[in-house]
Amino acid sequence: MSDSFDYSIEPLGSHHNRAAFSCGSESLDIYLQRQARQDARKYMAAPYVLIEKNSGAVIGYYTLSSVGINMGDLPPEIRKKLPKYPAAPATLLGRLAVDEKYQGKGLGEILLMDALYKSLRNEIASMAVVVDAKDDKARSFYERYDFIRFPDYPHRLFLPMTVIKKMFK
Repeated sequence: MSDSFDYSIEPLGSHHNRAAFSCGSESLDIYLQRQARQDARKYMAAPYVLIEKNSGAVIGYYTLSSVGINMGDLPPEIRKKLPKYPAAPATLLGRLAVDEKYQGKGLGEILLMDALYKSLRNEIASMAVVVDAKDDKARSFYERYDFIRFPDYPHRLFLPMTVIKKMFK
């Protein structure tokens, strides 16, 4: 990524033009263009957008929300380290996408790190960040950052908050 690239990540607002966003996945494009603002207004998700400062273009986004993890779904080596509750609180990284014109420049990593940092700094308890990878390529992206697969759900992964904390020390 060029040192001259000037961007910001901010909560999605009504002033952000999302119409031209195209990441190569119709469902992710449609979500940002038609649903994300409604989800924010109804407190269903917290969408964040990556903005190119020079043009104001939305070039990427992600969403965060809360989710419960059934303790029985976790790998035994993780479960044995946790209290014996039926469910654990977590943060769901629901969507993450970069516009096709900007892919391959490390912006997915920037968005992921921002999402993990916000999740770590949240004042609500969360033992992990969970993602539902839409395909094998997305799953591989998250596994490069040490996300762990749920044993019975090959495209659902998580990263324990203890690991995220170490990443930002």
